[in-house]
Amino acid sequence: MQEYAIYLLDRSGHIVSWNRGAEKLTGYTAGEIVGRHFSVLYPTDAIERRSPERELKMAQESGRLEDEGWRVCKDGSRFWASMAITALHDESGALRGFSNVTRDLTERRRQEETLRQSEERFRVLVEGLKDCAIFMLDTDGRVTSWNSGAQRMTGYQADEIEGRHFGALYPQAAIDRKLPEQELAMAREHGRFEDEGPRLRKDGTTFWANVVVSPLYNEEGVLMGYANVKRDLTDRKRAESLEQAERRTSEFLAMLAHELRNPLAPINNALHLLELKPPADATEKWVRDVLRRQTGQITRLIDDLLDVSRITRAAIPLNRRALDACALVRAAAEGSMQWMQARGHELSIELPPNEALTVLGDEARLTQVLHKLLHNAARYTPEGGRVSIAARRENDAVVICVKDNGVGMDAGLLHSAFDLLKQGQQAAQRPQGGLGIGLTLVQRLVRLHGGTVEAHSAGPDRGSEFIVRLPAVNEAPVSEAAAAERPGATPRKVLVIDDNSDAANALRMLLENDGHNVRVAHDGVSGLALAREYRPEYLLLDIGLPRLNGYDIAASVRGDPELRHTTLVAITGYGQVHDRARTAAVGFDHHLTKPVEFSELRELFRAKA
Repeated sequence: MQEYAIYLLDRSGHIVSWNRGAEKLTGYTAGEIVGRHFSVLYPTDAIERRSPERELKMAQESGRLEDEGWRVCKDGSRFWASMAITALHDESGALRGFSNVTRDLTERRRQEETLRQSEERFRVLVEGLKDCAIFMLDTDGRVTSWNSGAQRMTGYQADEIEGRHFGALYPQAAIDRKLPEQELAMAREHGRFEDEGPRLRKDGTTFWANVVVSPLYNEEGVLMGYANVKRDLTDRKRAESLEQAERRTSEFLAMLAHELRNPLAPINNALHLLELKPPADATEKWVRDVLRRQTGQITRLIDDLLDVSRITRAAIPLNRRALDACALVRAAAEGSMQWMQARGHELSIELPPNEALTVLGDEARLTQVLHKLLHNAARYTPEGGRVSIAARRENDAVVICVKDNGVGMDAGLLHSAFDLLKQGQQAAQRPQGGLGIGLTLVQRLVRLHGGTVEAHSAGPDRGSEFIVRLPAVNEAPVSEAAAAERPGATPRKVLVIDDNSDAANALRMLLENDGHNVRVAHDGVSGLALAREYRPEYLLLDIGLPRLNGYDIAASVRGDPELRHTTLVAITGYGQVHDRARTAAVGFDHHLTKPVEFSELRELFRAKA
């Protein structure tokens, strides 16, 4: 039995016999160990505690002692031993000595320690996962363990939930459908179950959870229980809902802008035609001025709608360069004078006399921001009020403030000042309120420039202040080169295809007035036939046509060698990035959105000269 160290001791604990198993286990030969006290096999700390003597005494008193502990080999190395010491007596019952049977359990001890450490690490890991609820269930679904993440997520302490069915975490509707039991059954059937849905906290509130249930089996394949891991996805779910709502809003705004552009196109073109002739009387002149102003206002509102939609989709480009913020302020103030004068406001400008305030940005967009803020101040300040705009340097930022002594804002409106479409909901407080997109656009354009904008007000009728902060740069402002003067237009052969007869005919009259030769078609099939017959230099093409749409016409034109020199221009109410990408993909050379500024068409015609 070489797997066992078997040796005999006299009554005082000295070794009197030594088998081959003992020699193999400890490294001592019989000649080296016989006659020595068996404590030589014990570590120093055990000897100091007098463990060998105590074990012999316990064996003598009880007849047998079993124990485990560290033992020492001849070379000083240790092994974990299981030992059995038995007291030996003669026929008269007198103690003769002891037998000692020792077995090496070092490998088992190592495995147990490894398992213990692994379990401890797992316990610490599970306990430390504050963002995950990790708990165990017995075979009936009752909670048997509960980590701190579960406590934090649900509000239950371990002693409040352990022993209860995990269905306590489900809304009543789920319990009525026996959802907890179904989840356990599906976990057993498939080896794992994962789902998302509402779960219940101790206080009765619900949260959106990702749930993973895994069955646990022993070595014989017997079900021992379940591991349940939950993650709180409430914030993610809320963010997804907000993103979806914003995306739907963006899509609606883009569609609304498109539908508004269609009727504006013929109105705009008709106004251009009217302006080519002197007015017959003062009334007609007044009518023209009203139409021009209001059409311009509607166009600006549509542009705001599209800008908000583009920013939401991260599809608005910025042409950045070093800009003089003081020049931006002066230009914006000058551009807003019409609003100030119309309401009798006093506008003051405060700029540092000898300090450069340079920012990196898109001149048109930053001017748009300041215009919006000044226009806002003019609208919401009673006639004869005061509006100021100031710029200064604060550390690494250029700060621009627009302040008024107008109607002000209460705490609720102040909190939601930059929310999309919120203005319209505050109409009772701010009767001048429009679509509620101006300040949203301001905030998002400023953010695109890496800046911030804040709204301040001491309350109703105590004025408002908007503070824009933009990163300052230490560069000299770059002036925009003056555009070279374009040559005069050359007469062109133009074909207009648009099912809106008012828009098509107004555009035809404008083009003819510029000296161009123009044909018109009102549906796709006749338009394509006319294109093949007329062979225009420019084909101005609406997209949403009856019988044959603009994309199909463009593809046919690009496939016709006789029309290879025709310039294709999409004229449509859709102006998003993906709309432009689609028209480019089918062969359009240009993409113009309705209502088209006639100057844009003139530029296109001149560019081909």
